[in-house]
Amino acid sequence: MPALPLNKFIGNQLKLQQTTLAATKRSLDSIDQLLIVVPERVPAAVWRRLPQGEKLKKLLSRAKKKRVPAIASRLNNKRQTGIALGRLAPDTETFERLTFARKMLEHAVNEKIRTIGIWVVGFAEEDEALLVENMLAAALAAAHVPPNYKSKSPPAPFTTIKLLGVAEKRDFTRQLAEAAGNNLARSLTGLPSNKLNATEYCVLLRSLAKQHGWQYKKYGVAELEKKGAGAFLAVAQGNEDDSAAIVHLRYRPNKKTEKPVLTLVGKGIIFDTGGTNLKPFNSMLDMHIDMGGSAVAVGSLLAISEMKLPQAVDCWLAITENRTGPSAYKSQDVVTAANGKTIQVIHTDAEGRMALADTLHFASADKPALMIDYATLTGACVTAVTTRYSGVFTNRPDLHPVLKRCGRDSGERVWPFPVAKEFLEELVSETADLKQCSPTGGGDHIVAATFLNEFVDKDVPWVHVDLSACSRKGGLAHIPTSITGFGVRFTMNLLLDQQLASFDA
Repeated sequence: MPALPLNKFIGNQLKLQQTTLAATKRSLDSIDQLLIVVPERVPAAVWRRLPQGEKLKKLLSRAKKKRVPAIASRLNNKRQTGIALGRLAPDTETFERLTFARKMLEHAVNEKIRTIGIWVVGFAEEDEALLVENMLAAALAAAHVPPNYKSKSPPAPFTTIKLLGVAEKRDFTRQLAEAAGNNLARSLTGLPSNKLNATEYCVLLRSLAKQHGWQYKKYGVAELEKKGAGAFLAVAQGNEDDSAAIVHLRYRPNKKTEKPVLTLVGKGIIFDTGGTNLKPFNSMLDMHIDMGGSAVAVGSLLAISEMKLPQAVDCWLAITENRTGPSAYKSQDVVTAANGKTIQVIHTDAEGRMALADTLHFASADKPALMIDYATLTGACVTAVTTRYSGVFTNRPDLHPVLKRCGRDSGERVWPFPVAKEFLEELVSETADLKQCSPTGGGDHIVAATFLNEFVDKDVPWVHVDLSACSRKGGLAHIPTSITGFGVRFTMNLLLDQQLASFDA
């Protein structure tokens, strides 16, 4: 199998330009589509600044409310520059601003274009800065073309973004880093499982590590057997080969021997058939995205690396398939996890918590200041919060308000659920230390998180993200694709804005 092209995963080589000057005839002649964002009540002075302002004002007076963009027109210049104008209230929440930005970009990329202009005008300086960031995030997401296998690859939607009339030229390193991380997460998650099998995933991760200066360690089946990783290996034993692995990546901007301040953990089930308890067709169709948690962990690590943040970060990825066959694990099997606890298998389609159990145990051994795991873990969480939100769980309940605020401020919204000893009553087993899951299935997202907590060092603050919003038809917030890469912006907000784990902007 040929090597997978890394450059396609991270993003297109976009040119980003910004100027404090308003749109001029010369600048407009170099723009194919100009996206203008104005307040709901447009000051008269703003109409005077806009190209063909009077014409746009008349069009807007007849426009339907809440349409995005509100109006569209063209300039009478050599390039026939398209104009899309959208209105937004300054106090709109982040998720709505990002959704607005996505819709503005969707209008622009309906045509074959090379250059997009973005002009936010008429707002207070702080509101303008936020809207520019949101529009840029949507543009970076829209410009990315994930890997595909069509006979003719589609061209990039556009190659240049021009920010017009900014109050001052700004450093957009964070926005570019978050976009690179999200693009990587979306690309990896969308790859067919025969293109990104467990072997190729490990090869790709090693290439990424070499490219970004990360340390790479792969624990294969034989080594995991020695380490007693019976929970992970139970899932892997149905594979036709020994390709399953737990991969450990280390980002060390200072001393290579530093202990991690932050540890990221990801569920990397390349394809999930459900195992012996086989999934029905509709449930199995998109199970190539069951490794989305690992993709978000790697994407978050990339964003951290691109920003050159000064703290040491670890990333642990549980990579395998969940297959059927004569060797596959079965209901009522009893296995021993790496921390010595025995597990009675109930349902082989609850494989994610098995693969993560050993991985969390290994990952928490260095006692990071914060550990976050990402997993497309339960259908129960989708039932609870839909695909608009993801569920969050933590062994530090005081973090619940912080996690909610982080989701609201990043636009990747989350809702907290409890993790408590009382839910272990659902996992009482007559033959082992605990059951893998409850046979009744009620509240499985909560029971699953409670199960995982049994494998986390109690001294380690831990956050579990059940990625209900990993996929949503039509996109989510600023992301235009059904695979959302949800989690990278949330993580960066948690580190930089909420300043968990001693990360500073």
